[in-house]
Amino acid sequence: MNIKKMQILTLGLLAVLGVVHAAEKPNVIFVFSDDQRFDSLGVTGERVGETPHLDQLAKDGVLFRQAFVTSPICGPSRANIFTAQWERKNRIGFSSVSHNMISEETFGNSFLMQFKQAGYSTAFIGKHHTKIADRKNTPLRENIDFCYYGEGHLGFYPGDKGKTFTNLKNKSQIEGLFEAFEAYIQPGKAYDYFYEDADPSIKDILQRRDPDKPFCAWINFNLPHQASLGGMGSRPEDPQFYSTLYADKVDQFTLPDGYPDNLTLPANVITSEEQPGYYRFSPKSLQNNLLQTARGVYGIDQFVGNLRTLLADLGEDQNTIIVYCSDNGLLYGEHGLGGKTMLYEESVHVPLIVYSPFLPKRERGKELDELVIAQDIPATLLDLCGLPIPSTYQSQSMKPLLEGKKVAWRKEVFLENLFTDQGYPRQEGVRSSDYKYIRYYSKESDRKHYLPEGVEGEEPIYEELFNIKNDPTEQNNLANNPEYAEILNAHRKRCRELVTELAN
Repeated sequence: MNIKKMQILTLGLLAVLGVVHAAEKPNVIFVFSDDQRFDSLGVTGERVGETPHLDQLAKDGVLFRQAFVTSPICGPSRANIFTAQWERKNRIGFSSVSHNMISEETFGNSFLMQFKQAGYSTAFIGKHHTKIADRKNTPLRENIDFCYYGEGHLGFYPGDKGKTFTNLKNKSQIEGLFEAFEAYIQPGKAYDYFYEDADPSIKDILQRRDPDKPFCAWINFNLPHQASLGGMGSRPEDPQFYSTLYADKVDQFTLPDGYPDNLTLPANVITSEEQPGYYRFSPKSLQNNLLQTARGVYGIDQFVGNLRTLLADLGEDQNTIIVYCSDNGLLYGEHGLGGKTMLYEESVHVPLIVYSPFLPKRERGKELDELVIAQDIPATLLDLCGLPIPSTYQSQSMKPLLEGKKVAWRKEVFLENLFTDQGYPRQEGVRSSDYKYIRYYSKESDRKHYLPEGVEGEEPIYEELFNIKNDPTEQNNLANNPEYAEILNAHRKRCRELVTELAN
């Protein structure tokens, strides 16, 4: 038996006993899906779709049942991960509105660069939706060893979108990104074609993993986002489940009560007609969209299963941390709306699983109810690997929670939407364990303006207060109920405080 395999076996034994030493350098894989709701997994309540591998990852790791994104829209949510800050602080809004970029200095504090500086091989794969320093993302391309990404939406067949992905044998997105990760991680010559056939524009930013280094890989899907559902399963070489799975269960995908006449917000806040056409469904088309979404989630679930098998084949499974999350959820007709950006649970509540082979066995399979946010992921990954957390981070490491320790933790989460295009209102909110408060601002003067500082003297045009415990679907607005006046005022006050605290 060679030394490497002996080390892996030793790590596995120590992990089972819960006594792995901090001196070891674990590998890290962060898998980030797109527009995936919390309730899309079997373990979180999905009744039709199947996610056996993600469910198993949760059983082997820790599932956070109260995980949130604080800016529920693609670009800002991803910028929040890069910076480990709220949008109110980093000012990296949706590019068409804010026109801001992540600075080179800020990128240097990102978890990817922190791992790079600690001697890790690094990879960034898949969807990229926020600019870093310039339009060419120069710091990303110059510093990350394996940089294989597409700007914005990848589509179901990324090779059709541009030159980057044309060297893939697997043309469908999920399978193609798995092939790319294999090309990065696998030793030997089997994937020489991937590098030889790469477009000249990316050849110099594709370096194989150095086998003498631990690795950190961030894998970004553009599924189950609707922009990547088009054409799904239409080619004979596609995995069959993309065109046939759940075909006999389509009637089991249920729609919200009263849809499409179930809008709960007044017309001066938003109307269904203001939303982009791709988020306005007939009942039949919405049901078909739910079917396609479930197929996309199943594809990602297969990716996770294949990933864990690959790690085991490489002898890396007992030394690799895996984190799974989504950039935001999506409304499928709830409140009469589609899409995201709204601060309802369907948009901001996301699946978050942390798997570490180094966790004590007694902590595995737990489901935790602490209020955590996507920005906590960078601090957690660094902390789990014994690396310092940059002082610029506004987040907290979840490591103590993962280890079952009793620690002081946040009592509420500040939520925001600063995207002022496509008919969406500017919003702020506070989500505690029991209540959620949301306030909306007038759209008359802020269309396509980026206003993280708000407008002086501005008052909300509408407010909502929900008892999340008793009303998880947020149907009963208590803001005008005098019995809840004290709770409303407390949440108003806390919202004002957090706006100031998080901006500084």
